[in-house]
Amino acid sequence: MKSKYYIITVLSAVLLVLIGALGLSLAGFSSPVAEASGALQQPQQEEAVQGPEHTITVVGEGEVSALPDIAIVQLGVQVYDADVQVATQRAAEDMEAVLAALKEAGVADNDIETSYYNLYVERPYGPEGPTDEVRYQVSNTVQVTIRDLTKLTEILGLAIEAGANNINSVSFDISDPAELRVQARREAVEDAKATAEELATLNEVELGQVVEVSEVIQTGGYFLSERSAAAQGLGGGAGPISPGNVDVTVQLQISYAIVR
Repeated sequence: MKSKYYIITVLSAVLLVLIGALGLSLAGFSSPVAEASGALQQPQQEEAVQGPEHTITVVGEGEVSALPDIAIVQLGVQVYDADVQVATQRAAEDMEAVLAALKEAGVADNDIETSYYNLYVERPYGPEGPTDEVRYQVSNTVQVTIRDLTKLTEILGLAIEAGANNINSVSFDISDPAELRVQARREAVEDAKATAEELATLNEVELGQVVEVSEVIQTGGYFLSERSAAAQGLGGGAGPISPGNVDVTVQLQISYAIVR
């Protein structure tokens, strides 16, 4: 009986030894797929380490001034009447006369675009509050692009004679600013590099290569100089107008690597 229990005990011990050996073998085993995966991941880890750890980021600005070659005018008619049908009819007739004058002056159809139309009801107030009187206001405005600036004053005068009684603004622009933007970008790059070198010197580091460049998108287009900005409000007449210069501005955000 004792010998039987002895044999079972020995077999159990041998089984435990075999299980432990199998576990150690599995722990040290690496499959070809795992090795291949590790080999593929190795270059990615090295590439991440090779990237610049420190950078200097600045914004450079370039600005180029030039004479404008087009004028953009907001003009139209404004009519008041107690009868809404009379007001709308008068506004339509006056605007037709203005458009005819513009086209006769050489403005192309594609350069005339309706930008604003409004029908407004006015109810005057008396000493005791709102009255029963009603007055209708009709406003019709077009945006006109004038490509011959030598005729700007003449065209505005003809429009006023035809019935235009509302000139909101006159602004100036450049029809094709592509080349000016190229020049402005060059100046922006030079400005950014000078600023980055100054910052590197102040911080006792050495400036490296460019690692990132992006253009700062601005809203509002181009900027008028002080002289041309004064010409935007013309009031009720077509007096002398000085276009001045148009400034094309470009901003670039550039990051440089820091070399230690």
